[in-house]
Amino acid sequence: MGRIPTLKFDRGTLILHPPPRGKTWIDYATWDDRVERFRVPAIQYPDLIAALQAESTAFKDEAQDFPTVLLDSKVDRQPYPHQQEALDAWNQSNRRGVVVLPTASGKTYLAQLAMQAVSCSTLITVPTLDLMHQWYAQLLSAFPEAEIGLLGGGSRDRTSILVATYDSAAIHAESLGNRYAFLICDECHHLPTDFNRVIAEYAIAPYRLGLTATPDRSDGKHADLDRLLGRVVYHRTAEELAGKALAHHEIVQIKVPLSQPERDRYNTLIATRDEFLQKNNIWLGSLQGWQRFVQASAQSQAGRRAMLAHREARSIALGTEGKLRILSDLLAEHYPEQTLIFTNDNATVYRISQEFLIPAITHQTPVKERHEILQHFRDGTYKTLVASHVLNEGVDVPEASVAILLSGTGSAREYIQRLGRVLRKGKSQKFARLYEVVAEETTEEGVSRRRRQSPSSALSGQLELVPSPYDRPSRNTQRAAEAAPTWGKPLSEDDL
Repeated sequence: MGRIPTLKFDRGTLILHPPPRGKTWIDYATWDDRVERFRVPAIQYPDLIAALQAESTAFKDEAQDFPTVLLDSKVDRQPYPHQQEALDAWNQSNRRGVVVLPTASGKTYLAQLAMQAVSCSTLITVPTLDLMHQWYAQLLSAFPEAEIGLLGGGSRDRTSILVATYDSAAIHAESLGNRYAFLICDECHHLPTDFNRVIAEYAIAPYRLGLTATPDRSDGKHADLDRLLGRVVYHRTAEELAGKALAHHEIVQIKVPLSQPERDRYNTLIATRDEFLQKNNIWLGSLQGWQRFVQASAQSQAGRRAMLAHREARSIALGTEGKLRILSDLLAEHYPEQTLIFTNDNATVYRISQEFLIPAITHQTPVKERHEILQHFRDGTYKTLVASHVLNEGVDVPEASVAILLSGTGSAREYIQRLGRVLRKGKSQKFARLYEVVAEETTEEGVSRRRRQSPSSALSGQLELVPSPYDRPSRNTQRAAEAAPTWGKPLSEDDL
């Protein structure tokens, strides 16, 4: 009688030897001449086990190294209906899948409910160190008797519950892959990158949960989440949760005309850019078009002038003086409400901070100072904060009721994250407003449309804008839109 086939984990893959007699399992395997063994991708572990069992194949499973975990939550809290519905949908999908919920809707607590349901070793991946420490603190509070550790920022724990940054988890994926039966990916739109995806591919975890406000990626790789974590099993928008888990809210768009000197300079710059694009047959209606523009701009003096013109025109649109006048009016109107101001660049952050005497947070702000500023905002000492991208994701922002978006990218995700900063339903938080201040008759209007039109975002279905008392109708708006050349509509989320 021959040896029983044995399944072992080997640096992110599975080795099955000696080969079983069945046929189905071979669909998952690849012969490796280096070790003269069949290898199977670790991510296919559940499917391989099911195939072997379906053919009644006797085998030894030595791949798992799951530590025993008993999770007894000390948080006595009734979940919101949407959290229970999401948990039920995930359970019914073989405990695999992605849940799409807006920022501030309680995704972390949903993950805790899932952890308690499966009660097994769990790896949680997050994009930032701030978010890693937030998860760690919340898990310690929820499961004080569990063994909880960190991987990242100098910590290298080997615990049954591990919170890791994506970077650190990817680096150690080969050794983590068989230790965790449950993989949770917070802000899971980060997972499908070429570097991070090994976290899921090298893992045998049968249970997987992705959490995000919007899974969409500009490179289209969000489609890979179906294989890495599972399909989207539950999706709710901010509008659907308004008044329940989230505050009632409205989005007010304010269009600001450029001053005449700004308009003249802007039109000259756009004409310079568009002349180059037309001569080179470049259309900025796609990400590929933008990439062609970047390449062409490095190959000639005319290209460089066109790119510099584009950059300056964009700077005029994002930082027009009219926006600061609107900002002054809004701050006066809503004082003393807790207010967050978002811009697309650090220079504008510091300018606003200096002119309005408002505390500022950017990626350059030291961690200790940032925590101190946020604490003063939390306790009401500071009524207003201004920030660029640093508060979009991975930072526990205190309760606020007003957000003023002076400039941003075309990313629907960034838009949702910024709106989410004022949607948290606190004790005194009943209604929230997001003001979107847009430079009229500039490319910023197209950027605004794109970030509000993502079909799978958690904002879908609630994009009707409230008319603003600041809006002044322009006779030129329709004509300018119709006359705009197709090569003059930039579409890069990162740059615009």
